[in-house]
Amino acid sequence: MKGRRLWFVGIGGAGLSAYAQLARAWGAEVGGWDRVRTPYLDALDGVPIEIAPEPVVPAGWEAVVSSAYPDVPGLRRKEFLRELVTARPSIVVSGTHGKGTTAAMIAFALRETGDDPAWLIGAPVPQLGSNAGFGAGYLVVEADESDRTVFALPAEIAVLTNLELDHHTEYASVTELEQEFERWLAGVAHVVRDAPPYAGPLEIPGEHNRRNAGAAIAALELAGVPRDTAAAAVARFGGTGRRFEVHEGEVTIVDDYGHHPTEIAVTIAAARERFPGARVRVLFQPHLYSRTRHLATELAEALAAADDVTVTDVYAAREQPIAGVSGKLVIDALSDRGVLAAYTPTVEQGAARLARRARPGDVLLVVGAGDVDRAVGLLRR
Repeated sequence: MKGRRLWFVGIGGAGLSAYAQLARAWGAEVGGWDRVRTPYLDALDGVPIEIAPEPVVPAGWEAVVSSAYPDVPGLRRKEFLRELVTARPSIVVSGTHGKGTTAAMIAFALRETGDDPAWLIGAPVPQLGSNAGFGAGYLVVEADESDRTVFALPAEIAVLTNLELDHHTEYASVTELEQEFERWLAGVAHVVRDAPPYAGPLEIPGEHNRRNAGAAIAALELAGVPRDTAAAAVARFGGTGRRFEVHEGEVTIVDDYGHHPTEIAVTIAAARERFPGARVRVLFQPHLYSRTRHLATELAEALAAADDVTVTDVYAAREQPIAGVSGKLVIDALSDRGVLAAYTPTVEQGAARLARRARPGDVLLVVGAGDVDRAVGLLRR
């Protein structure tokens, strides 16, 4: 990529920040814009960054644009990711749930077992030091189906973790989603799907992580790592940022990115497994108006496994508000389930309610894909 001047529109996001790091490592001059400064920018020290309310693309730069900004002209992020994946033998991990954790497990195990991987993962990975790495071996990629990015990617090894309908404005049905994945997987030489869960010890709790580990070990075998060696490395993996990220104290706070009913259910189950006998109190921020409208009942059913539930208003992300859709839909669906529950429109109000109700020994789950993680700092004061 020497000679290219790449300007990333949305550079503070988990995905584009990783792409920018790899592009810089491969010789490009990089810079970017975002609305706010995020922790992902810490790995781009020395890179010119514009923080402004609206997208900025200086003259003389080639724009690489996040899917969150469809009206900004430039190279779409899936087109740029295809460039990166085409340049290197790649392990591409996708699916509705667990793709980030599974990809991180694979990258960590490859490095632990003597390979020199590169990786692009949509979350911080403490044991790897960053959400992007630049080794000369396999490129391990977490690939998103939300905007069909994954279907543009060539792969030597493809991992499909699972499939559920999560993006209701992109796919008309789960059948359409399944058909798109079948078409993509038909062009891949080596495919991992429906791998049996790993039955050995793991650093991170939950049946979902045993399934993630099983898929990771199967992919590592295809990449040439003996199964026992792969399993020993995966067992040492400690997790990614905002995926059951534990903060110990008088009360235990667990920060988790889960936003789909299945993810919320397994997170609460993992808390019960990790902290048996503790009261589990949840602060949940719904993500996307469309998802909240379609899945309010299912979200309530998952949250009902907690002892106490607080729900904020919807984090809009890339969507415009939908009349009548708010976090209160989830609370209304919880009303007949026998769970203590309250609607607090803001994250600050939700954190305050949780702090008032918390007792020593409780586990406080902060759950959602928006900015609800701000509550962790509020609860730790």
